[in-house]
Amino acid sequence: MADSSSPTVLPMTKLPERTLKRSIFSSSPTFRTRPLLASAFMFFFVGCTIFYISNNSSINHSSKNLLSNRSQFSSVSNYFFFHQSTLYNPDIQGSDPVSQNGTLMKTDQLVNEVDDHGVERAGEENVRLNSTDFESKVEVNESWVKTMSKCDIFYGKWVREDLNPSYKPGSCPYIDEPFNCYLNGRPDNGFEKYTWRPNHCSIPRLSGRNMLELLRGKRLVYVGDSLNRNMWESMVCLLWNSVEDKRKVFEASGKYEFKKEGAYSFVFSDYNCSVEFIRSPFLVQEWEMPDNNGTKKETLRLDLVERSCDKYKDADVLVFNTGHWWTHEKTSEGKGYYQEGNHVYGKLDVTEAFHKAMTTWARWIESNINPRKTHVFFRGYSVSHFSGGEWYSGGKCDTDTEPITNEEELMPVFPPIPDTLEDVLKGMNQTVFYLNITRMTDFRRDAHPSIYRQPNMTEEKKQEFVRHQDCSHWCLPGVPDTWNEIMFSQLLLRHKQKQLQQKVQNTTASLAN
Repeated sequence: MADSSSPTVLPMTKLPERTLKRSIFSSSPTFRTRPLLASAFMFFFVGCTIFYISNNSSINHSSKNLLSNRSQFSSVSNYFFFHQSTLYNPDIQGSDPVSQNGTLMKTDQLVNEVDDHGVERAGEENVRLNSTDFESKVEVNESWVKTMSKCDIFYGKWVREDLNPSYKPGSCPYIDEPFNCYLNGRPDNGFEKYTWRPNHCSIPRLSGRNMLELLRGKRLVYVGDSLNRNMWESMVCLLWNSVEDKRKVFEASGKYEFKKEGAYSFVFSDYNCSVEFIRSPFLVQEWEMPDNNGTKKETLRLDLVERSCDKYKDADVLVFNTGHWWTHEKTSEGKGYYQEGNHVYGKLDVTEAFHKAMTTWARWIESNINPRKTHVFFRGYSVSHFSGGEWYSGGKCDTDTEPITNEEELMPVFPPIPDTLEDVLKGMNQTVFYLNITRMTDFRRDAHPSIYRQPNMTEEKKQEFVRHQDCSHWCLPGVPDTWNEIMFSQLLLRHKQKQLQQKVQNTTASLAN
């Protein structure tokens, strides 16, 4: 198979010997024959004409059909000279990471789909996708691939749009009660209307059907704390909503209250795929050590990855997270809690402990995960929005009904989890896609359950929830839908890159023959 990273050099046909001279424009020899020059010029002219027609969006549809069987040279040249293409370079100032992208595409140009509310988009057919339909509908769009490959999708803004959520509030039976703000009586729904819009590119809206096709025959596993459970439930609802026969979706494991231990799995039988959650708030092992009194005390093994790891090491897509449990009193103080081997640290700074734990996780990924099979994502820290106190001391967010618009109001993250996590990820010799949602999520103080955590509350329960509000987790539908949408865009990008690579390999093989 030809190497797709560089053009294949084709063998030249032996020609009659002629007198050669050096061109003043090139070190390559040129032939002093007018017929050959004329032929070369004609070949160049025809090639340029075909390239122009095939890439000019103003050419009508019938012309494109006429050229549907044309040479794929233009695709090959675009692929080989990808980094030399004319790209729009946004002028990003300040400390924002530099990102580059091509021409902005409208969302409905990227992925043809019927949205999950049954509304047809322009030029689309309301049909149920099968594998063949998916390949034909999700065409390789080289411009979008270039754009998304260069774009920093985590720098942008939340825009209020008159769009319905991807699943109707209160309709999904798999949302845990504390996240189901609509059924719990939250009176406003403005928080459901915001869409994340990156500064220099567009991400397609998550189509449940397209996502299920990407997952056909595969396992998607979320591993982490209750914030990752928030994200997992969002994905289950997004997919469940798109399935016509709901009887073909079933729970393959017992369901527990979201703070308890457990592993949960939903199977979408028409697609032979599963979407799973495994609870592991630290990603390393919670442990017990005997103390001097003959009893046991809890410790955290910074040198051992969590116990359930063998259950998911062969998954096709993995989404990890950790963070909030590192801010609790026991972990943040670090007194007699952190352990490596048989050694329990008398005191260890939480930042150093977090770095050790993430390094243990990273080494496990490198040793156990096959990068050719498994896509690994790490979702970043999701900021809480307690105002006037912490979660245990009267902090509240129930009066926040609009996102933050002034960046100076964004909250500092303590401990420095994002910086530590990024250092570890940069040092890995295996690709992990960092879902860096910290900043974009920080704007969304309006989208937490706050006091709306239970339906039909008694007055006593209402007062309890006023005193102890939930400003960490997210209402569903809500912000975690956007996290999944970003993950979908990356899986779709990789799928398209693979299609494009295969297209190039087929072309070079055809040219070689």
